[in-house]
Amino acid sequence: MNCLECGEKILGRSDKKFCNDACRNAYNNKQNRNSTNLMRNVNNKLRKNYRILQEINVDGKAKTTQSKLDSLGFDFEYFTNIKVYKNGSEYKYIYDYGYKLLEDDFVLIVKNQT
Repeated sequence: MNCLECGEKILGRSDKKFCNDACRNAYNNKQNRNSTNLMRNVNNKLRKNYRILQEINVDGKAKTTQSKLDSLGFDFEYFTNIKVYKNGSEYKYIYDYGYKLLEDDFVLIVKNQT
């Protein structure tokens, strides 16, 4: 059998697919490149959004504007979950920081104390 990465003949066990760890790592990195880049980009956006909410909300609850969040680079398309409360209020969460869009460009930011 030959190594899946470099094509060299493999010595050792009959079920071995790579000649060494470097070839195994290189092969797997190539296989996962596209999904890894997508996940990295999404995680970077979530991390940035989280930092922005964290900086604005220092007391557990804060009010700001969508315009201010936009100017800081907040991306409203990226959040981890949506929570709808019994009263109908919808909060979008980025991990433990949530925000609710209010009237007149305002945004309420809360920190979930769990």
